[in-house]
Amino acid sequence: MFTYDFMQNAFAAAAIVAVLSGATGYFLVLRQQSFAGHALGHVGFAGATGALLAGLPPLSGLLAAAVCSGALMGLFGERLAERDVAVGLVLSVSLGLGLLFLSLFTGSAGQATSLLFGNVLAVDAATIRAMAAACIITLALLALISRPLLFATLRPELAAARGLDLRLVSALFLALVGAAVAEAAQIVGVLLVFTLMVGPAAAAQRLTTRVAHGIALAVLLALVEALAGVALSYLTDWPTSCWIALLSALAYLGSILASRG
Repeated sequence: MFTYDFMQNAFAAAAIVAVLSGATGYFLVLRQQSFAGHALGHVGFAGATGALLAGLPPLSGLLAAAVCSGALMGLFGERLAERDVAVGLVLSVSLGLGLLFLSLFTGSAGQATSLLFGNVLAVDAATIRAMAAACIITLALLALISRPLLFATLRPELAAARGLDLRLVSALFLALVGAAVAEAAQIVGVLLVFTLMVGPAAAAQRLTTRVAHGIALAVLLALVEALAGVALSYLTDWPTSCWIALLSALAYLGSILASRG
């Protein structure tokens, strides 16, 4: 399978997305904002279908909508109750807009399907270069805010008392999550973005309590799941997203058994 250019592109894209998803997903699960990651996938779908309707590249709409909405949800409030209300409102509006844009779109239905479920086999070399650049920038920004982000996550009252703006930290982080969601959606689609953003991170946090080890393990699990999913998709002709989702679930179940052992 490595002799085919489209498979080489698929493995490269899956690896890029896995690294980004594993790192950002670790903080997402640690901050108990998994629902926000799920919502941003749906918001991105609305942005992508809106871009298609306007004759623009769907990825540009997906990225813009996810990043802007992530920042907006972060600014709505840091407390869990406030966050849930904010996420629910954004999710409801975005789903309505996505449905409207999709009903007005007269192009190929295959484009909309790819947005929902992903199509890693259709990624070309130019897209991979853009994904790699976006991944590097997002990871660099995540590293830049990682210390205040951990402080705000583990000791929010103390962080606020020392003058750290919790809303700003939350907005910056969720904007980065939005960028990661936009990339992950190209592999697993907006409906299964949970697969790479949450599954590996949740498994890693059950296996280790050390932050550095947890991030590394989440990235490793995401890489294994993504690359194995692409390979199994080639061998079985099943959708890549299906295999990645199954492998993610198995890894999480394995982490539960290992943590109880």
